[in-house]
Amino acid sequence: MATFVLVHGAWGGAHGFRHVRRLLQAQGHEVFTPSLTGIGERVHLASPLVGLGTHVRDVVNHVLYEDLEGIVLVGFSYGGFVVTGALEHIAARVRHLVYLDAFVPASGDSVNSHVRGTGRARITLGEEWAVNGPPREYDDAAEAAWMTPRRTPQPLGCFTEPVHLAQPLEQYPFTRTYIKATLGREGDPGNAAFWRAAKHAAASPAWRYHEIGTNHMVASNRPAETARLLAEVLAAG
Repeated sequence: MATFVLVHGAWGGAHGFRHVRRLLQAQGHEVFTPSLTGIGERVHLASPLVGLGTHVRDVVNHVLYEDLEGIVLVGFSYGGFVVTGALEHIAARVRHLVYLDAFVPASGDSVNSHVRGTGRARITLGEEWAVNGPPREYDDAAEAAWMTPRRTPQPLGCFTEPVHLAQPLEQYPFTRTYIKATLGREGDPGNAAFWRAAKHAAASPAWRYHEIGTNHMVASNRPAETARLLAEVLAAG
């Protein structure tokens, strides 16, 4: 059995992994879903001071305080930046790294620079610091009705602060997988970056690559398939 740490994306929360978490737990795995400061259930902590570094520390502290070893670390969407930044502190505790339709940044990238090729590393005084996200599409109307009211604005610093990576991902000793949602619309913010990462992983012997035939909301639309893939990529290792 494995220990999974599932890191959610922007404008979301740990609740977005609730279906996948229960399915993996039913298989006997340990599953942790840390919530990132200022969004989701921790929206009451939102402020202009929250940035990518805050979220990296959220995940790092969760792993360290729970004393987790040999983890399968999964980053969804913006969570790809978070898990990448966490490696500086917990790489030795990672058994396998999974990017679930997620950004795979290089050191020095911010979300803004990664997506648009531009972006500041700080917030200008007086600038609006809370960013609303694009609408999401769900296969099931009941899931949409449950998830949509739980979307919260995201502090801008999460998108402007650069990530630090001590060495290229392929040089770390753990194995790594990219899972691409193939029905994401090209016009969706970030989807071009997700496809760049997916194509790199598919062509590289240092990566494993899988696809799921749904849109970006993978864990909500295809929880059983997502849980199965996560268990399979681990077994393959």
